[in-house]
Amino acid sequence: MKSLAKEPTSSAATDEEKVSAASQAATSTADDAAKTTADDQQATTDVDPRDAQIADLQKQLDAKDDQLLRTQAELVNMQNRFKKEQAAIIKYDGQTLAKDVLPVLDNLERALAAEASDEAASQLKKGVEMVYGHLQEALKKNNVTEVKAAGEKFDPNVAQAVQTVPADDDHPADTVVQVLQKGYLFKDRTLRPAMVIVAQ
Repeated sequence: MKSLAKEPTSSAATDEEKVSAASQAATSTADDAAKTTADDQQATTDVDPRDAQIADLQKQLDAKDDQLLRTQAELVNMQNRFKKEQAAIIKYDGQTLAKDVLPVLDNLERALAAEASDEAASQLKKGVEMVYGHLQEALKKNNVTEVKAAGEKFDPNVAQAVQTVPADDDHPADTVVQVLQKGYLFKDRTLRPAMVIVAQ
């Protein structure tokens, strides 16, 4: 009879142990899960200082690369501008001298327009003609040419209208009636515009 009475007590103790073990296992699992979650959160929130430093250095490197590219492009542009300016200087070298010679040419033309009344004046005029011819030849060799304006359509790029007259059958509108002062070109540049009378 004594042994029968002890068996239920042993079975109850076993059940309690099972419940306690299950409870401990559940608690341990919950603790592990909480620890894992906390570790994950800490891993996501904690950034390695070296990674931040690398990212900052990469940004600085990108900025320097961009600055270098801009500087190189600016240098290329400056070199191109310098080459163009140098080419223009070489191309139009002598322009100032040619412009300064034009009043001399004008004065020689005025001297040739005067009438020679005697033999001495005729000889002098021939000398002036020779000087005028040599000067014109020298200017042509150096790419100084006269602007053809008389009877042509008025071009404001090479001529300057100082007076207008009514148009007629011989001189339609916007044509040059008379040249008051000759104009000259130096290569493809206007050295001095012609002063003209234009029909309107």
